[in-house]
Amino acid sequence: MAHVRIEKIAKHYGKHSVLEDLSIFIRDGECFTFLGPSGCGKTVLLRLIAGFEKPTHGKIFIGESLVSSGEKGTYVPPERRNIGVVFQDYAVWPHKTVFGNVIYPLEIKRTAKAEARERTMAAIGEVGLDGLEDRLPFQLSGGQQQRVALARALVSRPEVMLLDEPLSNLDANLREEMRFEIKELQKNMNVTILYVTHDQEVALAISDRMAVMDTRGAIRQVGTPDEVYEEPADSFVYSFLGISNFIPLTFENGTVCAGHSGRPFNLPVPDRIIDKVRMGQVRAGCRPYDILLSRNGSGLQGRITRVAYLGPIVDYRVDLAGVELRVQQDVRDVHDEAAGGLAFTEGDTVGLTFLDLKWFDEETPKEEG
Repeated sequence: MAHVRIEKIAKHYGKHSVLEDLSIFIRDGECFTFLGPSGCGKTVLLRLIAGFEKPTHGKIFIGESLVSSGEKGTYVPPERRNIGVVFQDYAVWPHKTVFGNVIYPLEIKRTAKAEARERTMAAIGEVGLDGLEDRLPFQLSGGQQQRVALARALVSRPEVMLLDEPLSNLDANLREEMRFEIKELQKNMNVTILYVTHDQEVALAISDRMAVMDTRGAIRQVGTPDEVYEEPADSFVYSFLGISNFIPLTFENGTVCAGHSGRPFNLPVPDRIIDKVRMGQVRAGCRPYDILLSRNGSGLQGRITRVAYLGPIVDYRVDLAGVELRVQQDVRDVHDEAAGGLAFTEGDTVGLTFLDLKWFDEETPKEEG
């Protein structure tokens, strides 16, 4: 295992800046995820750590070794960084068997044949491909091909594993299965994993810690999955992790109003942010499951504009004072006659009760409490 330290990294392509002044420390032995939208620079960052790209400015350390420095011109090539890399498209050799694919890095290093074979079979066993070592890639499923790529990355006993969206080409069931297998491999192999993805579910499931990156390549928040999800640093993080609702607030005639119609908000607003409400700088945020719908008119009044059945949940779109909110209910509650039958149809007027609200600054998206 090894830690990874990134100090004030910048990467420019001509006049185009992808990353600028980015610093972060990844602890040895942890599974660390860079999560962000497509095009935010997370793959470029991974390529810089791997040595496939050179930084314009800044330094990268793997363990105590300086492997890249834009200022000093230091550059250690990928094969000397003791890393393993798994790509999105697997990149397995189509003409080589499972065994041939996995042993390839050891052949390049001229590892003794007996040792190479032993390590190859051990890596194949680690990823659950025992008995398939003589098969060619076309004889394998997508998930099995991804395991081949993982075994090939592990066989060199790397200190750091870099995974670039390795599950995006798999179907939903395989993605769920493989993300837990990757986490289990990390524990068993004592390897530091850096994982880049735009898939929030994968990031939340496998990460010890995660960094959320915005469209400019800046890191907005670093923390454990529960810290980032439950205590978002700003509205960007809140909206990127899960489905979010935002309600703009105004202050009219001494009253806090919701949405665009001047309707009283009628919900407690912390005193410390009232001044920002007066200036139109605050909006309330909530998740779809933080809103209860009722027929008795309690709470704020809204109107159902769309209903979608999604298996275990029913997803509603609700108009609240000109703002569209998403509300999700357990399908069992929707059909629970004892609860009065909470199924609604388009056009119904409903009451909205909010179980949890967060407060975000409109101009500099920072959570206020």
